[in-house]
Amino acid sequence: MHAHPFKTRPIAAAVSLLLLTLGSAWAQSADTAPADASKDGMKFDQIVVTGTATRVTKMKSSVSVSSMDAEQIQMTAPTTSAEVLRAIPGVHSESSGGEGNTNLTIRGLPISAGGSRYVQWAEDGLPVLQSGDYNFVTPDMFLKVDNSLERVEVVRGGSASVLGSNSPGGILNFITKTGDIEGGSIGISRATGNQTRYDVDYGGPISDKTRFFVGAFYRTGDGPRNGGIRNAEDGGQIKANITHEFGDGNFIRASFKHLDDKTPLSMPVPVSLSNVALGNSPSKANPSTIVANPAYDLLNASFYSPYWTGIVKRVKGNGLATKDANEGLVVKEDSFGFEGSFKPGGGVTLSESFRKSTRTGNFAAAFPAGEVFAANPGTIIASGPNAGKAYTGNALRVSAFNTSFDDLGNTVNALKLSKTFDMAGAGKLTTLLGWDTNSQTVSTTWALPHYLISATGDQPVMLTGTQGGQQTDATGQFPGGGWGGQAHNVKYDMSSPYLSLAYEVGPLNLDGGIRRDNQKVQGYVDHASATTTYAPGTFNATPSTPVNYDKGRTSYSLGGNYRINKDLAAFARYSDGAVFSVLGRGSSTAYDGTQPIDLYTVKQSELGVKWRHEGLSVFATYFQAETYESNYTLTTQTASSTGYKSRGLEIEAAYRLDGFHVNGGLTYTQAEIVYEGATPLNPTTIGNTPHRLPKYQYQITPSYNFGSLTIGGSVIGQTEAYSGGGDANDAIQDGFYVVNLFGSYQVDKHTSVYLSANNLFNKVGITEAQYPNGTEARSINGRTAKIGVKYTF
Repeated sequence: MHAHPFKTRPIAAAVSLLLLTLGSAWAQSADTAPADASKDGMKFDQIVVTGTATRVTKMKSSVSVSSMDAEQIQMTAPTTSAEVLRAIPGVHSESSGGEGNTNLTIRGLPISAGGSRYVQWAEDGLPVLQSGDYNFVTPDMFLKVDNSLERVEVVRGGSASVLGSNSPGGILNFITKTGDIEGGSIGISRATGNQTRYDVDYGGPISDKTRFFVGAFYRTGDGPRNGGIRNAEDGGQIKANITHEFGDGNFIRASFKHLDDKTPLSMPVPVSLSNVALGNSPSKANPSTIVANPAYDLLNASFYSPYWTGIVKRVKGNGLATKDANEGLVVKEDSFGFEGSFKPGGGVTLSESFRKSTRTGNFAAAFPAGEVFAANPGTIIASGPNAGKAYTGNALRVSAFNTSFDDLGNTVNALKLSKTFDMAGAGKLTTLLGWDTNSQTVSTTWALPHYLISATGDQPVMLTGTQGGQQTDATGQFPGGGWGGQAHNVKYDMSSPYLSLAYEVGPLNLDGGIRRDNQKVQGYVDHASATTTYAPGTFNATPSTPVNYDKGRTSYSLGGNYRINKDLAAFARYSDGAVFSVLGRGSSTAYDGTQPIDLYTVKQSELGVKWRHEGLSVFATYFQAETYESNYTLTTQTASSTGYKSRGLEIEAAYRLDGFHVNGGLTYTQAEIVYEGATPLNPTTIGNTPHRLPKYQYQITPSYNFGSLTIGGSVIGQTEAYSGGGDANDAIQDGFYVVNLFGSYQVDKHTSVYLSANNLFNKVGITEAQYPNGTEARSINGRTAKIGVKYTF
């Protein structure tokens, strides 16, 4: 592993200076009376439960935190959990892969090979998966948006380095209803793609001290793209919990979740480069623009087709089977958890949260493995109604991703012991001692054979023919292992003690913490030879590679907040955090303890203000970060070691005036590569902008209530960014914006009808593109719409 290229310049002194300067005004007593909640669009007086050591309001907290309740979420017309997060300032969510496989990051931290490396996706405060960037496996696969969702809280940077593992960028917490408000609803909707969906939820008291909640959904549909597969969407989930209160803040809660869902995945499709068609070569001085290939509609193209033959599937032990290439993303989960909070007295609080989950599934999709080319003479159609006939159109080589999730189960536990000390008129000190444990199994089996298909974006057929000197078999499969095959059977055990101190005196809040993550990883990986043919009797076993190593890292964070008055506060923070690498993502080739194991570091600084006046609320934060990582990208077969610097400004605002509400955000990010190592060292990218990172992102969500009628919507967009596949800054993916609309009408006391539209103007929005190792890109979906009726009781 290369030495860290940065000279860290902590701003701990600046933090102290700011707080001391503000503290000089302490004698001017701050007005602590709460603001009018109906006019506080940012909900600054709401208690934050994510990424904080104590129960503290947003106005008192020294972290950047946003929250969206169910009504706000509804106005953005999201179809997935990743689309919910696009409406949060600072969050860069490439919500284009379907109901999973999302790439996401925060505040200029890099999106490397995919997934959510620098953030933690959490459900009710506990991490969904230990890491966010396992190959083919992302946490959003197991988070579904339905009526059980009470709100989403997002902490960016700050204390996330101490109060979570693998989360220096932030924590994305999806919080479930617990029956605090009695009532429920039943709904049915119809949507684009022949989707029919049923939603039901109900919660309320069982007795004076016991309450419950249950919520569920089920849907079927063909999906938003042209795969031609009936019931490509099929499944749903049910969640339930029961809470018993003992009084004085003491409670216990048990929860349950069952998820069984199948949805299509959207993969990148072939595109073209603007100036290549003019005979030029892309360069930093003369970059190309990503443009659509005539054969592929970026908004609707799909590689799913009723004419796919069964693709070869590798099973553990190097056996073979066939798999339906149209199965898409299958996720199954059964989880049970409990939590409790107990206050024995003397300012002591003991909190415990536990969840055990079993998870399995499958990932089936095709990915371009080269450029579109004119089919060679002698090419024959191998499937569909014209099988056996000559084919003279364009062809495409694809890798048939076929990964089974044999076991993704985990057991997580969070234990906290806190005590508040009254400092005899000199404020109060809260000490928190915590211990998080996370045992994550990653048992997956990959098969990535290559096939030849017709270059059409709508229901392609299999072809037998040649490409690059290779001849397919009768099913359209190329010889050799394609991009290889692997079987992972690895267990990641993380033990993380931490200490946090919070001091409050008058209008001043100070907090700091330190965390020690200790990881033990054991198991094995099987690698099939790249020359191995996926055919019966020829898939030879190779020796298993042992996995056995330990890794540890200490992280810390220091921050402070000063309330100048009840409507104005300023804060500052410095954090030093890290992310542990996972097999298949880091550049290390040996995980048996004989070579250094990659560790990704993030150092962050923040300065911000919170202000409200009458109906206007503003939350503005200046941020900067230094990141170092090593990486291996499966689809480009390349390794890299890179250092980044980023800085920017994040503004979140809200305005309330009678029935008119508007929320919005703007994030400006300036980032550059300050170090890049490869084989050999690659200095040409130093000073370049990291790929897939727009300079500006923006969101605005207005709504108006006319009594029985509510209308609203959102505009979410970003400016242009450089494509991936390298950091040469020689190919550009255009900026875009998406308009979503929502409207509901209250027919009577219990019944309402609603209509929503996502991407109303059918805009192409390229979230990721890859060049030069093949030229392909993925866009958001085209226009979709939903109409439904809801009965509340």
